[in-house]
Amino acid sequence: MRLLTAAVTSLALTLGAQAASAAPVEIKFSHVVAENTPKGQMATKFKELVDQRLAGKVEVKVYPNSQLFGDNKVLEAMLLGDVQMAAPALSKFQKYTKQLQVYDLPFLFQDMAAVDRFQQGPQGQELLGSLKTKGLVGLGYLHNGMKQLSASDPLRVPADANGKKFRIMTSDVLQAQFEAVDAVPLKKPFSEVFTLLQTKAIDGQENTWSNIYSKKFYEVQPYITESNHGVLDYLVVSSAEFWLSLDEDLRTEVKKALDEAIAYGNNIAAEKARADKQAIIDSKRSEVIEITAEERAQWVEAMKPVWKQFEGDIGKDVIDAAVAANQ
Repeated sequence: MRLLTAAVTSLALTLGAQAASAAPVEIKFSHVVAENTPKGQMATKFKELVDQRLAGKVEVKVYPNSQLFGDNKVLEAMLLGDVQMAAPALSKFQKYTKQLQVYDLPFLFQDMAAVDRFQQGPQGQELLGSLKTKGLVGLGYLHNGMKQLSASDPLRVPADANGKKFRIMTSDVLQAQFEAVDAVPLKKPFSEVFTLLQTKAIDGQENTWSNIYSKKFYEVQPYITESNHGVLDYLVVSSAEFWLSLDEDLRTEVKKALDEAIAYGNNIAAEKARADKQAIIDSKRSEVIEITAEERAQWVEAMKPVWKQFEGDIGKDVIDAAVAANQ
C-alpha cells in the first residue's frame, strides 16, 4: 500500500512539474498612450502575432494608458520583474545612459526619414546596447513622429515662448531646449498633461500629432506651431534577466514577432501623423501655425547651442552621425 501511495505521489509530482513547465511565459507589456496611437497599435499587433504563432508557449498582456505603470516607474518595475516589456520615450532613459539623449537634441533631424537612416545605421544600432550595463536590453526603435509646439498663445518666434511654462518629459536636454528660449520647463507625467493644460497650470507642451490628437490636447490648446523641432520615438525594451532567460528558439520567435510589429507600427505612424494633423485642423478647435523659413531659422539659432552643451555626454561621433543622416 505504501509503495502504491508513493507511486501515486511521485506521478502527481511529475505531472505537476510537467504542467508547471508547460505554463506559457507571460509578457506584461506596459505603455502610457492610447490604443489608437502608433505605439498602442504596435503593442496590439505584437500580441496578435504571438497569439497566432506561440499559443500555449507565450502569452502577451498589454496594459495601455498607464494602467500598470507610468513611464517614470516602468523601468524600475521591469528590473524588479513586475513587467517584462515596455516602450518608453527615448527621453526616459537618461538615468540609464547619457548617449540616448541624442534623440532629444532640438532641430537635429530634418525629418523622420533621417531619423530612420540614423537608427538603422551603425551608430543607431550600437545605441540599442548602451543599456546592458544597467540590466536592460534595447530591442528596437518605434516611431511616433516629429514634435510640434502647442500653447495658449501663438508661437512664431523664440521670443513668443519667453516666460511661458511648458511641460516636458524628464530630460535635461529638453529642459535646456526650453531654457534656451527663456521659457520655463516643468517635468510632469504624460498622464497629467491634459489636466495641466485645461486648468492653465501650464501654458503649453511639445508632442507629436498623434499624441496631441489622441489625448485631446488640441481641445485645450488654441494654437499649435508646426515646428518639427524634435523627434518623439520610443525604445522597446526588456530586462536582460528576463530576455536572456527565454530559450533561444523562443526568444528568436518573440523577437521576430516584435520586429514585424515594430515595422507595422512605424508604417502607420507617418500616415497617422498626417491624418491626425488634418483632424485637428478640421476640428477648428486649434489653429495650426505654419512658420516661415526665416522664423524657423530663429528657433534653430536659439536652440542649437544645446548640441554643444551635451556633446560630452552623448559623444561628438554620435551627433555627427545623426547630422550625416540628413544628407
